[in-house]
Amino acid sequence: MTTAGLAAGAATLHADHHGPRLERRRYQPSRGGAEREHYLYLPPGFDDDPDEKWPVLLFLHGNGERGDGLDELKYTLLHGPLREAWIQKRDLPFVILQPQLDWYTRRRPTNPRPDPGERSEGPGPERRHGSRMTTPMIRTESGEPPRWGSTLPEGWGEVEQDLLAMVDAAVADYRGDPDRVYLTGLSYGGFGTWLMAAKHPDRWAAAAPICGAGDPTTVQPIADARLPIWVYQGGRDPVVQTEYVLRTVRALEAAGHPDVRFTVHEDLGHNVWTRVYQSEDFYRWLLAQRRS
Repeated sequence: MTTAGLAAGAATLHADHHGPRLERRRYQPSRGGAEREHYLYLPPGFDDDPDEKWPVLLFLHGNGERGDGLDELKYTLLHGPLREAWIQKRDLPFVILQPQLDWYTRRRPTNPRPDPGERSEGPGPERRHGSRMTTPMIRTESGEPPRWGSTLPEGWGEVEQDLLAMVDAAVADYRGDPDRVYLTGLSYGGFGTWLMAAKHPDRWAAAAPICGAGDPTTVQPIADARLPIWVYQGGRDPVVQTEYVLRTVRALEAAGHPDVRFTVHEDLGHNVWTRVYQSEDFYRWLLAQRRS
């Protein structure tokens, strides 16, 4: 996928050049197949100063938000920073990139997914925090860790080059600041965040994997680059056990990373991302990081 391929076929969903803008950028996947689209969000004030450079935030969604990158792209708006900026109307000063993974082995959900809603007048809708977990707040080492090579069929690593091309295009065409490019993702996207951080640690100013584990044997490049990282997890997560994430964090610290942040919300399950992306601290921390 090339920058030129990204620039072609853009559709602007909101044309107020003083307010936020949401565009759908068309591209040709690097591994072939039909053209797809990804969201590109421009924050309020983006057009006020043609010389200003903006932070870029790449978000990787979870397994439940997969789709065809066209009609189903809207499901990526169910969670994450773009939902906060576009649906909840938060003034987040980032150029946000939001792609969509295809369905692995073309299996689609049998039950209809929730409608993410649309941007409307008035305040944003009530956030979906999910039901409170009833399992006790107990940390136990149980079971075997994931078999890292097969845990994520057709995951974010399959579209690695497309993700990098999206970042390059945002820097080149949308005045993105190459020293303030941030990476975050939830669940399946949390695994993808670990992967992309380990394979390209010098590309990011900071990374924040949420309720996703990484392969402990691959974290050395993150430590060597001293990439700022903040890991989030729900203490009662039944999907990605906290112990698996803790093993990744321990490996990163053992590899010599000088400042590993690990926050466990003991009262939450797998849906910890809603609280994280709702918080101000998360975005302030990102903006405080620059690529050295």
